Amino acid sequence: MDKGYYEFLVPGKANTAAKAGKIVLIIVCILCIAAALLLGLSIGLILAVIAGVGAYFCSLYTDVEYEYLYIEREISVDKVFNKERRKHAETLSVDKIQVFAPEKSSKLDNFGNGQNMKLTDYSCPATDNGLKKYVCYYEGGRKILFSLDEEMVKAFKNKLPRVFSEY
Repeated sequence: MDKGYYEFLVPGKANTAAKAGKIVLIIVCILCIAAALLLGLSIGLILAVIAGVGAYFCSLYTDVEYEYLYIEREISVDKVFNKERRKHAETLSVDKIQVFAPEKSSKLDNFGNGQNMKLTDYSCPATDNGLKKYVCYYEGGRKILFSLDEEMVKAFKNKLPRVFSEY
């Protein structure tokens, strides 16, 4: 029997700015501790604590995954930070999807030509992991990118025959 609930988790793009900020703040923290110990400056300890707290908050956003849920004619997208914190990104109504097709599909030729489309990327960066990149044109001039596995493709093909294309 076909279920009406599908869930899929994909790794997101690495946040290089957050990683670089974390590394810089850790180095600043170490230098401030060294300066405080060698020179006896109490301000160095205060700056080290501030840099350490900043490094902690930068590390919260370095590893991002996306979770797609299909429930009752809605696609919900959540961001999962460091495999522990979850933030709801958005909910898409299936009725407002104009087309859902692979990235290089000819079905996408009639959509988005000459328009300023708002791009939202919920896809993973690697293409060698067995996932295919799909483009969704959504009502209101939006282009949304997803990375789907074969099970989710089959689910969307069965549940969204009007807008979903595999070619």
